[in-house]
Amino acid sequence: MNRLVGKHRIGVISAGVLVTIAALGAIALNAAPNPAPNSATDSGASAAAPAVVELYESQGCSSCPPANSNVNALADRRDILALNFAVTYWDQLGWKDTFAKPAYTARQWDYARAAGRPQVATPQVIINGRGAVVGNDPKRLAAAIRDNARGNTGPVITVAAGKVMIGKGPSSGPATVWLVRYDPRDLVVPIRAGENNGRTLAHRNIVRSLAAVGTWKGGATTLELPAGGDANYRSAILVQQGQGGKIVAAARL
Repeated sequence: MNRLVGKHRIGVISAGVLVTIAALGAIALNAAPNPAPNSATDSGASAAAPAVVELYESQGCSSCPPANSNVNALADRRDILALNFAVTYWDQLGWKDTFAKPAYTARQWDYARAAGRPQVATPQVIINGRGAVVGNDPKRLAAAIRDNARGNTGPVITVAAGKVMIGKGPSSGPATVWLVRYDPRDLVVPIRAGENNGRTLAHRNIVRSLAAVGTWKGGATTLELPAGGDANYRSAILVQQGQGGKIVAAARL
């Protein structure tokens, strides 16, 4: 089932209305027509400036595995930075997600508030902080990535000697510089309770930490990076306008 969380209530949508809600969500959040029957994804990005594809999901959500699989399939593309954020609001319904953190739930709420949405739901994919789609349909996901491309106007990001340098670029106000650490390995988790009880779920690029390391205001900026953690993790930088705003630049470290 999809999981919706409103400002004053928590509700679970019944299976009978799931298809309608998912379809409406894809139309309302992505506002893109059905793409042509072509599975190729033109991200409008590059390895040096990848499109940021953020999946919000939970191991306790029975609607999430298809979206998880679709985003997993993007994990090795150099022009896409696929990030899996596990949220907490399913944890009380029989299975506590092994990767979920309140900070990731808060980030999804930031996106919802910025876009004027009254609730959050799983699964949900946010592309470049600009648009959202349910993520269960690979063609709609591909169309959303194309339709929410950043273009080439963002600042250049480079890293050396434990510092990140963000170049000059157009800015509509202060932007937060986020350091993301994620696990690129195939992580397989057997689920022992809840809606996915008995299933074994595969994960890629699970986000393990998210920290603001500074602010970028349009000028050349150099910021210190905290010491690395687990050697298995990889890191990325996101430059994001406002709270739940557009991502103007991104780079793998």
